[in-house]
Amino acid sequence: MNRESITRLAGVAEGCAGNECQQVKAKLKAKTRASILGRATRRRTTFATILLFMATLVILLSAGPGFTQVKMRIVPLNDFKAMQLRNVKAERVTYKGRKALRVTDAAAANVPDGIQLVILNKTKFQDGVIKIELTGEPSVTAGEGARGFVGVAFRVNLDAAKDSVKYESFYLRPTNGRADDQVRRNHSTQYVSYPDFPWYRLRKEFPEKYESYVDVVPGEWTKMKITVRGDKARLYVNDIPQPVLVVNDLKQGPGQGRIALWVGTGTVAHFSNLRVSK
Repeated sequence: MNRESITRLAGVAEGCAGNECQQVKAKLKAKTRASILGRATRRRTTFATILLFMATLVILLSAGPGFTQVKMRIVPLNDFKAMQLRNVKAERVTYKGRKALRVTDAAAANVPDGIQLVILNKTKFQDGVIKIELTGEPSVTAGEGARGFVGVAFRVNLDAAKDSVKYESFYLRPTNGRADDQVRRNHSTQYVSYPDFPWYRLRKEFPEKYESYVDVVPGEWTKMKITVRGDKARLYVNDIPQPVLVVNDLKQGPGQGRIALWVGTGTVAHFSNLRVSK
C-alpha cells in the first residue's frame, strides 16, 4: 500500500459517520499496518544483503593477493607405500601427545647434504599453500655443526635413473632461534634451490637475502606455512601474520613437482598435520 492510497482513506475516514466510518477506519488501520510491515521487511532485506556482501568481501580479502581461497587438502603421513625415502629413516610415533612421522637423517658420510628427503608420491604441486607442523633437533650422535635442520621441499623432481633430484625448499635451524650469537639468530630460516643454489653459495653471493631470524626452539612443535606463486614464495612461522622470509626469484622459476619432507645432516625431525591447497 502506497502513501497516496493511505492518505485517501484517511480523508474518507475523517468525513464519514456510523458503520461506514468504522469500516473505513478498520480498513485504514489494516493498510497502515501492512505498509509499516512492508517497509520493515524491505529494510531487513537490504541489511541482510549488505551483511552478505561484507562477509564475501572479507573472505576474498583474507585469501591474500594472487591466491584463491580454497579448502585445504589433508595429506596423510602414515602410508609408507606412498612415500620415497631418500637417505632417511622414517617411523610412525606419538611425539609430545601428537601422532607424527619421525624422520631421521641416515645418509652415509660420503652422501652430499641436501638429499635427505621423504618424497610424497601422491602430491603434485605447482602453486598454492603448504601448511605443516614440525620439530627438529640434532641427534645424540650429531656433530657440532648440527642445527636440527628441518623443513619442506616443493616442486620436487626426481630422476631415479641418475639418482638425482631438483627442488626448492624452506627450512629452519631450530638451535639458532635463541642462540646468544646474533649472527646465528639471523640464520634461523633458509631458502635453498637444490642442487645449483645450496645455502653456502646463496650466503656468499647474496648475503642476508635468503636467510632471516625467527623464534624457534629445538624439539618443539612449530607451525610452518609456505605460499608459492610462479617464481615467488613466502615463509610464515607460528601464525605470525607477516612472512619471516620473502623470496621473489625462485631459482628454478615457475614449475611443478611433488612435495617432500626435508631434513639436514644429523637431524631427528617430526612431521604432522600436512595440508595443501592449489
